[in-house]
Amino acid sequence: MNRTFKMLAALAPLAAFAPLAAQNTPVVTVLAFDNAAFGPSAKDYDGIGKGIMDLVITDLASGGKVRVVDRSRVQSILDEQNLTKSGAIDGTTAVRVGRLLGACYSVYGSFVRNDKTGQNVLTIHTTSNETGQIQNAQKVESSGDDMMALIAKVSTQFANSVDVKACAGNGGAARRGDDAGAAQQGKAPAATSQPAANNTQQFAKSLNPADLKKLETTKLDARTMLIYSRALDAKDHKEFARAKQLAQQVVAKYPGFTPAQDLVNAPGAGN
Repeated sequence: MNRTFKMLAALAPLAAFAPLAAQNTPVVTVLAFDNAAFGPSAKDYDGIGKGIMDLVITDLASGGKVRVVDRSRVQSILDEQNLTKSGAIDGTTAVRVGRLLGACYSVYGSFVRNDKTGQNVLTIHTTSNETGQIQNAQKVESSGDDMMALIAKVSTQFANSVDVKACAGNGGAARRGDDAGAAQQGKAPAATSQPAANNTQQFAKSLNPADLKKLETTKLDARTMLIYSRALDAKDHKEFARAKQLAQQVVAKYPGFTPAQDLVNAPGAGN
């Protein structure tokens, strides 16, 4: 009995430390990547950034260095703020969304495709939702058409070098939604500000190392990544039959790509 009591007493500080450690882990919001492809078919890749966003979220959440707001939560805020059709993500929008979600940083970037050479490039950086400052910029190039390898590489490079710290309101504590990014860029803040979400709560799920490795080594070309992105967009707009149809096209070509298989099997996808 005494031995059990001593063990429990020894573990108590560790149990108390766990929530504190999580509280001190910076919260980030990942946003859709812009399409910066060039060439005759550049516009064909519009929308590809949502799929890239989804997979970067999984990579960063699985790394443990930051807590990442779940993509569905980000989409809810975009819908509520009527930002879903506003086009490219700029610093002002990134800060606005990040602050509403109680995140310290917004993470986003660009997808560049040269159809003539077949080269794909991803850029990624953080924007501080406290100051609007852009930091932690990374760029990764690939000569082959393997989007998963490119995303894994940029996520790893970014996670290894990123310098982020927890901030006031980390994780959705009370915070006003005034626009720090607008202030930095010399723009007048909105006449009224909206409070941040009471609690982000919905953090992206992490994968165990084996499942993450399996996902990252599944080859996916840019055109198929675009189809996956459109499937996610259809799901976001509650077009579940279309989401399933598009996801099935991805699975037919790449059976090992589990995120698309999850869309096929998602509730509401139908038979």
